[in-house]
Amino acid sequence: MSSPPDLSIVILNWNARDYLRACLRSLEEYAPQIAFETIVVDNNSLLDNSADMVESEFPAVTLIRNPLNSGFSSGNNLGWKKATGRHVLFLNPDTIVEAGALEALVATLDGNAKIGAVGPRMTYPDGELQFSARAFPSFGAGLFRNSFLGRLFPNNPWSRAYLQTDLSRGSNQDVDWLSGSALCGSRVALESIKQRRMGGPWDEDYFMYCEDIDLCYRLMKKKWRRVYVPGATIQHHIGKSSDLAQAKSIRRHHAAMWLFYRKHYMKGTGALLAPFAASGIGLRAFFAVLKLCRTYARMGVLRLFLRRKVSAKKADWRFRGKK
Repeated sequence: MSSPPDLSIVILNWNARDYLRACLRSLEEYAPQIAFETIVVDNNSLLDNSADMVESEFPAVTLIRNPLNSGFSSGNNLGWKKATGRHVLFLNPDTIVEAGALEALVATLDGNAKIGAVGPRMTYPDGELQFSARAFPSFGAGLFRNSFLGRLFPNNPWSRAYLQTDLSRGSNQDVDWLSGSALCGSRVALESIKQRRMGGPWDEDYFMYCEDIDLCYRLMKKKWRRVYVPGATIQHHIGKSSDLAQAKSIRRHHAAMWLFYRKHYMKGTGALLAPFAASGIGLRAFFAVLKLCRTYARMGVLRLFLRRKVSAKKADWRFRGKK
């Protein structure tokens, strides 16, 4: 009987075909010097036939066709059930894996049995750093993060603490939670938080958003370390699937924030502060919707302006033709 691979790479996709293709090609180009398998779970991508692309262009990849879009946690749990590796990397399709990144993640997990999960240094395609390793949410962060207060006081200590802006990027660092866009966990650690009802380590009560915070919080409760590994770099475009349904994403994001609060912060003073937390999350959602409406309104005005300009040009050409 053959030994399991060092790493299972689970990529959950929803209508991100071109990004997924680039991600899979990066895994071919920078194939890690370890035994690995790649599993793509397609959450019923009806808009771009992503699954057909994987089947025809990447025959070595294990493809799971989910007949419905069951969400981030559920889709990743499907991949988890198929994975056989000693460690499992949950990876977004809108990522590019750089050379040596996966080896660095696996080496960190293998180097200390108390480490349950690791995450790479995440960057935008232009190389700008993404704050992918963060502190668990606090009331201060809730007040200042992505709110009018945050815009008034952008350098406030609560936002800085939440985003870990002062975190050393030169060496491995213990952190609270790691972004689910590229989160790698040891099988032993992930098994320890696997929920019987879910069949995997991800909590399926979350459809989308905050499930990575929840997973790392449960690892913390089990005494597993979560480590940021800046020696591993992965590019991330961010939100290329959620961009297709922005209004729905806002609703799901804030519902997930309240769900996380109810699951983990409702003891002691957390229960007394729950009405304020709910009000704050609701207010944050209101401003997010307002911002989206303004964006749509500007886009509508721009389309109207361009349409009128094109119509004016056509009329001008018709007038000239009559001369």
